[in-house]
Amino acid sequence: MNRCADARAVAATVPGAGVGNAGLRPPMVPRQASFFPPPVPNPFVQQTQLGVARRIQIFFLGIILLPIRALLVALILLLAWSLAAISTACCPEKLTHPITGWKRKITHPVLKFLGRAMFFSMGFVVTVKGKIATPLEAPLFVVAPHSTFFDGIACVAAGLPSIVSRNENVQVPLIGRILRALQPVLVSRVDPDSRKNTINEIIRRATSGGEWPQILVFPEGTCTNRSCLITFKPGAFIPGVPVQPILLRYPNKLDTVTWTWQGYTFVQLCVLTWCQPFTRVEVEFMPVQVPSDEERSDPVLFASRIRNLMAEALKIPVTDHTYEDCRLMISAGQLTLPMEAGLVEFTKISRKLKLDWDGIRKHLDEYAAIASSSKGGRIGIEEFAEYLKLPVSDVLRQLFALFDRNHDGSIDFREYVIGLAVLCNPANTEEIIQVAFKLFDVDEDGFITEEEFSTILQASLGVPDLDVSGLFKEIAQGDSVSYEEFKSFALKHPEYAKIFTTYLDLQTCHVFSLPKEVQATPSVVSNKVSPESHEESTSDKKDD
Repeated sequence: MNRCADARAVAATVPGAGVGNAGLRPPMVPRQASFFPPPVPNPFVQQTQLGVARRIQIFFLGIILLPIRALLVALILLLAWSLAAISTACCPEKLTHPITGWKRKITHPVLKFLGRAMFFSMGFVVTVKGKIATPLEAPLFVVAPHSTFFDGIACVAAGLPSIVSRNENVQVPLIGRILRALQPVLVSRVDPDSRKNTINEIIRRATSGGEWPQILVFPEGTCTNRSCLITFKPGAFIPGVPVQPILLRYPNKLDTVTWTWQGYTFVQLCVLTWCQPFTRVEVEFMPVQVPSDEERSDPVLFASRIRNLMAEALKIPVTDHTYEDCRLMISAGQLTLPMEAGLVEFTKISRKLKLDWDGIRKHLDEYAAIASSSKGGRIGIEEFAEYLKLPVSDVLRQLFALFDRNHDGSIDFREYVIGLAVLCNPANTEEIIQVAFKLFDVDEDGFITEEEFSTILQASLGVPDLDVSGLFKEIAQGDSVSYEEFKSFALKHPEYAKIFTTYLDLQTCHVFSLPKEVQATPSVVSNKVSPESHEESTSDKKDD
């Protein structure tokens, strides 16, 4: 098989490859519903606007309320600390057995009372709905949406069950001792086996038959602005035991509690909240949910059902955002991109495209290199062409349109990641790189000169006066490009692989459209991509 047929055979294996009437050609990649943008723009930011009248009110109320509430909170914390110290005296930092006996019977009710008193002193008016399940009915509570450090009020309303907390938190003065009295399940950031140990500990306690206190978990794993429910982590659902969902609502005209990755700080929120006459919060205990046999074997399925149930009760949507989206959002900000650029619904994208955190983070760096000069952190056709060091042509517009999934004339980071994974990476195989190299190696000497490189790209892109010197110098280490250099560049820049493969047969056909003096040169005639005789040309077309 000659190179023309070889090129076409390889190109045909690439999803969406092939040319013809552009208006009749079907879309190269179906617009799958699973890749549609999320229904909410950014669940990790909160911008509370304070008018002049509201600022004046906060100032005058703060003069009276702030010092009184701060003093009351300090006194309650000191009392709670002294009781927690008695309760945890002689207990190891990592509990192997539950706290029982007089320590539990005396200190636990008092700590519950002090917890209620502390939130009352901060101005919270708490409304509790529903019935709290017993440890035998539901060993686990799952609370959502998680939007602030004030969500600890759910723990107080549930009777101070154990919580899942970072190991560093128990080292905090005053607060750490109180936390230890709740017999928490501790998570360590430095222990590589921490996740496995945490899950094993949750399973051990949840299946103890009521020996341990109930466990309260915030399955979202990070704070949001309550506009949606993000992906639930499966840890609380792995034991396969009944759980009781708890809903949190803050029905206030002014939101002074939401603590997200972008917005007010911890101290600012405390001051704003304590300067309000009161802050309403609703805690609703939903009916206990028992997992089916299928859900016991698939905790992700169980978590998804509980999330949908809670979202329906809250009348808010669900998304596939996770804590990893927060990390990407922060990384985007560090790269001088809008923080929203990093929101890709990591769980959905990584699951469907088989991508990990490091891979997507690497793509973010590449994306930033393209979009850094553009306003709004999005890629237009001009930035796309400049990055590829190619002119804006029909071929490039078609490739850009494949990335531009919502047809708004620009590419965001989410579209860029999907485009690379669905369009470009599948085209970047060893076989296809070899065929592309042979296509450029006109004289078959194992090297690509700048003239050969320019000739083929001029034909494939339909731009006779195309200047590719900048792109060629980026690939070549000298005056010519070896296969290893070509392969290395193609693997690092899969966008070019899509140009080579999707339009591989277009490239071979465009050789015929070159000026006659170019076709007559020995270098082009000797290239098997271009037919050597009329009969071979006819045969090639039949093979196609």
